[in-house]
Amino acid sequence: MADINVSKIVLASASRSRASLLKHAGVNFEAIPSDCDENAIKIKMKEKGAIVDQVAKQLAITKAKIISTDYPSKFIIGADQMLACEGVWYDKPEDIDSARRHLKSLRGKTHQLVSATVILFGKRCVWRYVDTSNLTMREFSDDFIEIYLNQVGEDLYRSVGAYQLEGLGAQLFSGIEGDYFSILGLPLLPIMEFLRANKLLIE
Repeated sequence: MADINVSKIVLASASRSRASLLKHAGVNFEAIPSDCDENAIKIKMKEKGAIVDQVAKQLAITKAKIISTDYPSKFIIGADQMLACEGVWYDKPEDIDSARRHLKSLRGKTHQLVSATVILFGKRCVWRYVDTSNLTMREFSDDFIEIYLNQVGEDLYRSVGAYQLEGLGAQLFSGIEGDYFSILGLPLLPIMEFLRANKLLIE
């Protein structure tokens, strides 16, 4: 059995939500943000006709590979999310004005949130998982948007769609179909199943 007191897992992400999921589930890991040009990858793949699932998976792999170069003997978790609504791809909002536009555009509609997660070991992909959730935003008022923007603050810029379901963002929705953990950033249960199978968690 692996010594669970020694971190053999690296989360290639700066996401507080993803780190929180692993931490509260009792997974011993270290978080190391991966620096890659996400926009360049998205633009290039979209020009080649790639679909959302493919882009999310490629971004997850790219992030993990960057970290795997320095940590070849560790299991590297890479993850990415893509949000699409009626053929339009949404990125993380850059400022409060873009967050406002995103919310108004998504209001009253059902969008798809694609969550792609991979695990690399020795630069080789040993596990991958892609999950799509359907989220329906309610017809919230413009007044609610302003209250929401003011209360959430800088957290608006941490996720696509300008929302975090674990907080005030839950009030934006009228319906959700999909795995809650995946929506937050990681398919936690399948990940832990992989970790147990590889003796990284106690069975």
